[in-house]
Amino acid sequence: MLRFLMVALAITPALIPASLSAAEGDKPNVIFIYADDLGYGDLGCFGQKRIQTPHLDQMASDGVKLTSFYAGCTVCRPSRLVLWTGKHLGHQPINDNKPYTMQSSDFTLAKLMKQQGYVTGGVGKWAMGTPGSGGEPIYHGFDFWCGYLDQSEAHNYFPTHLWRCEGDKCEKLPLEGNVLMGDKKPENRVAKLDARKTYSHDVMTKEAFDFIRRNQDKPFLLHLHWTLPHANNEGGRVTGNGSEVPTYGQYKDKNWPDVEKGFAQMVTYLDGSVGQLRALLKELDLEENTLICFTSDNGPHNEGGHNVNYFDSNGPLKGFKRSVYEGGIREPFVAVWPGKIPAGTESSTTFNAYDVLATYAELTGAKDVPKNDGISFLPTLLGKPDPQAAARISYSSFNKWEAARWKDYKAVRKGPNQPLELYDLSVDIGEEHDIAKDQPAMVEKLTNFMAEAKD
Repeated sequence: MLRFLMVALAITPALIPASLSAAEGDKPNVIFIYADDLGYGDLGCFGQKRIQTPHLDQMASDGVKLTSFYAGCTVCRPSRLVLWTGKHLGHQPINDNKPYTMQSSDFTLAKLMKQQGYVTGGVGKWAMGTPGSGGEPIYHGFDFWCGYLDQSEAHNYFPTHLWRCEGDKCEKLPLEGNVLMGDKKPENRVAKLDARKTYSHDVMTKEAFDFIRRNQDKPFLLHLHWTLPHANNEGGRVTGNGSEVPTYGQYKDKNWPDVEKGFAQMVTYLDGSVGQLRALLKELDLEENTLICFTSDNGPHNEGGHNVNYFDSNGPLKGFKRSVYEGGIREPFVAVWPGKIPAGTESSTTFNAYDVLATYAELTGAKDVPKNDGISFLPTLLGKPDPQAAARISYSSFNKWEAARWKDYKAVRKGPNQPLELYDLSVDIGEEHDIAKDQPAMVEKLTNFMAEAKD
């Protein structure tokens, strides 16, 4: 095993910056925002020109951008499993959207934070277990969750109910005024056009903000797994427009197709919720004691009638959702923590969703953390050099496809018996020029890593 490349050790007190030691001050609150199908090029601070994202752009100005951050996978469910457990796809039971129920043996970042004395909550898409399965979030480290448990139901922004989980039970939370078209697929996830009264995103956001207010005097972890801007795929097939929003907002008079007006408003609506979140923290005097991270679960979609190229959602990157080229897995990442993260900074060091658990461990001083594949990106957030992070290889896969990155070199293989493609991202961020024939040593290095990543 390339153990020096895939850190799987418990975090020790020596790695914890003295300024963050729990003995020297309050434990910081942590808010992690996981958007759904948001592309690398969908935010203004990452190059978007037409969709307005002023609050996330301001967050980037106030904090740090990580420009080489990778989602857990190029589709939803395995991406979330990677995030929750800190293990990359070589060490997961699934690497596609096959059903998976979280197991009692799965150690999650929420369990870690509870062990460190945090109240833990979340809203949005869970995807790790339906009601009664034992996979619900309350059995895997979360004190509270409100949202969708079944990821396929999360396509509908005007459902008849969400799920509210707290204590030892999950109960339906009815949404007033929403009526579905019928009880057969695909209509069972499409609301009637004249019976769309309660927007699920608003309900989940209120529940999240109420969680913050209830726990403002305690250290808390809050995961905001908002479903914007994922399309209602079934709605798109029925109505031609899967971009479900209450109104088209500032885009209503644009000379764009309605589905694109809706997509743009989804992104701007998400951005507005981030602005409301930061305003709430300021109101409660929690800003300086709260780390906020924002990223996405995979690359941009080409679904529900939306064209991924209409707003250049993947920016300069090749591919989109369901591809292990950069556009399918490389995500915008922004973090802010006033007084700790230097404002207006940027790092191109490679990090992954499976690094979040290790980051939480270092942040809180956790010991005896179960084996995982992550390394902490806390030093990078704080503007400190991290030679270990700069030298590691990252890994991803989807079905038979695999990808690995070491420094500026990116390898892609489309199947076990397929040749390895190699790209130098420093001069070819669009992965257009395969240089495998010119770099046999690098091909061998990354081929060996891919084989060992699954050991």
